[in-house]
Amino acid sequence: MAGEEFDYIVVGAGSAGCALANRLSADAGNRVLLLEAGGRDSYPWIHIPVGYFKTMLNPKTDWCYETEPDPGLNGRSIPWPRGKVLGGSSSINGLVYIRGQSHDYDQWRQLGNTGWAWDDVLPYFMRAEDNERGANATHGAGGPLGVSDIGFSRGFSDAFIDAAEEIGIPRTDDFNSGDQEGAGYFQLTTKNGRRCSAAVGYLKPIKDRANLTIATGAQVRRVLFEGKRASGIEYDAGGQATVANVRGEIVLSSGAIGSPQILQLSGVGPGALLGEFGIPVVHDSPGVGENLQDHLQIRAVYKTNQPSLNDEVNSLFRKALIGLEYALFRKGPMTIAAGHVGMFAKTREELETPDVQFHFIPLSTKGPGDDLHEFSAFTSSVCQLRPESRGKIVIKSPNHADYPAIHPNYLSTEIDRQTIVAGMKLSRKIMATSTMQDLIIDEFLPGTDVQTDEKLLDHARNNAGTIYHPVGTCKMGSDPMAVVDERLRVRGVEGLRVADASIMPTLVSGNTNAPSIMIGEKASDMILEDAR
Repeated sequence: MAGEEFDYIVVGAGSAGCALANRLSADAGNRVLLLEAGGRDSYPWIHIPVGYFKTMLNPKTDWCYETEPDPGLNGRSIPWPRGKVLGGSSSINGLVYIRGQSHDYDQWRQLGNTGWAWDDVLPYFMRAEDNERGANATHGAGGPLGVSDIGFSRGFSDAFIDAAEEIGIPRTDDFNSGDQEGAGYFQLTTKNGRRCSAAVGYLKPIKDRANLTIATGAQVRRVLFEGKRASGIEYDAGGQATVANVRGEIVLSSGAIGSPQILQLSGVGPGALLGEFGIPVVHDSPGVGENLQDHLQIRAVYKTNQPSLNDEVNSLFRKALIGLEYALFRKGPMTIAAGHVGMFAKTREELETPDVQFHFIPLSTKGPGDDLHEFSAFTSSVCQLRPESRGKIVIKSPNHADYPAIHPNYLSTEIDRQTIVAGMKLSRKIMATSTMQDLIIDEFLPGTDVQTDEKLLDHARNNAGTIYHPVGTCKMGSDPMAVVDERLRVRGVEGLRVADASIMPTLVSGNTNAPSIMIGEKASDMILEDAR
């Protein structure tokens, strides 16, 4: 493939990249190359919803990143799973379909990003969707991305919703209309009981297009430039450096870690950093890798007097029945997402919109990707939706195979520290309702000895982890730290765009898969419009 020329090269077959490859190649006159560093999505557990227990922290499917020791977490390094496979993180994530609040996108517009208000992005969310509830004013049907209701229920989940109502939080059946406040069941990126990753939804139906080349095991070394114009990509193919040339545009869709890393390795980034590693500066862009944001999650685990999924999975006989139910009907516990019931709520009355998100699930584990507890229990996890803390991604060498340094900088502002504590207290308020007290034996985590704000914060520092939503490291905007403009063109160069979660100027209020797909959908329209 050395020296081949394409109209468009998309780097990264994740949530946004798959959408881009599909839409850009819909015109048979466009030759499109899609590069993915990971492998094909042939591992069976990818396609079974509960398979994230098998795919996260698995080097077959996960980059297995780790953060640098983080001061906000008392010096802990924590795992940062990212998908290393066709579909990217949409192939290994917890499947929860959340768009965010209308306020999130209106804020992007207020920051100077024309065309990114809620009313502007809603059509792209709808275009992507094949919602099993059908089309309405805010949802779509017939799109590539399967969106389904949860396929089974347990009494704990209904009890959590009832308990939320008990403390004044309304019941909702749709978190995705722009207004999130309430408690209810999540919808999932599944179809007919199987995971609908971006690769399944966007690539599988069009993989045989003659004008689309999908290359796996193709890790990008750098973007090539002629002067200030991106002219091609140098990447690994079978261990050999290979070049693909472009006559149109290159789009980086490698996520909040990969996209800034590639830019820095290619000479687009902070000049001092590039100079440190002897990388020739194509454009001194100080914002590349900065503005990193993520949702930090803290779990509460409660022992219960009723059998939970822990009991079902820890019994060989019941486990066999679960497997049989899924094999025959594509239903049951094997269709469970990382969140069963959700809740969006305010920790302070004066807030306009919810500032915390809960994921409730009728099971508990010893840790991410770990075994279930041997006792009956459920988990209520909370994260701050719009953290003020900002971190960064920086290369540690000029070698593309070396992982960059991840500095999340969690809990570095007072409002973030206050909100995580307030979220933990809100969880306890729900558990103190009569509805939940009928089910609870005791609080296993954080534990009843953890009572003061200081102890709660210290518990969070010692136990909280990522909920896998890194964004912002190639942010969109017009200020000196903006990496791309409102049409996702990399500032200071030509023929190069970024389209993935890294362009978000601020973190959306919720899970990031659906917004990343929306970004890919919208980017494809802008690219094709600008080519006319």
